[in-house]
Amino acid sequence: MSKGRVLVVDDDKTLVRLMREALSKAEFDVITAANGIDALQELYAKQPDLVLLDVMMPRMDGWETAQRIRQMSQVPIIMLTAKDEESDKLKGFAAGVDDYVTKPFSFAEIVARVQAVLNRARQVPPDHKPKRYASGTLVIDTDSRRVTKNGQVLELTPTEYRLLATLAENAGRVLSHEQLLNKVWGYEFGEDTGYVKRYIWYLRRKIEDDPRKPEHILTERGFGYVFQGD
Repeated sequence: MSKGRVLVVDDDKTLVRLMREALSKAEFDVITAANGIDALQELYAKQPDLVLLDVMMPRMDGWETAQRIRQMSQVPIIMLTAKDEESDKLKGFAAGVDDYVTKPFSFAEIVARVQAVLNRARQVPPDHKPKRYASGTLVIDTDSRRVTKNGQVLELTPTEYRLLATLAENAGRVLSHEQLLNKVWGYEFGEDTGYVKRYIWYLRRKIEDDPRKPEHILTERGFGYVFQGD
């Protein structure tokens, strides 16, 4: 039984072949594309569960491809890049990327990251009860997984939604960087609390009137964040 369908987008034929072999061996169905334009066509036609997306490609690079994907789908995206600069990571997260893997990488790492991101995207707590949480005009509906502000639906990535929902479900309670990292990203991310800080910033840009003066997600300096529910 397949663990899920993965779209691998890279113009390096050898790398694509090796990733296909590693993912297929791990029981994933794999489809491929050599550039962003073909990737969008494959995404529309075959509806993958996750996209592995290279940055440097002909015709349309990974940044633009990620933005185009987000216009039509909330499918999880893992960006593959040869760069390890903070600015590039921030650019990827701003485009709606869920994870970021720097070349060179091991294929065991790729398989583990794919599985971890898919597990997070599919996770539903066993005691889940549909609820609505509100903070002013911001409303989080965990049944429909929809977030609205002033009645308008906000476009959040899967990770952004999980982060906001986790904070809302613990409204009034301060959650540390480590607690959020474990609940939203999983133990595989160890102590990389930078993920939390980056996503809080991008989430605030979407839900706050002024992200530098937040009203919904407040910072408890030296500890973490708290959601101000009504």
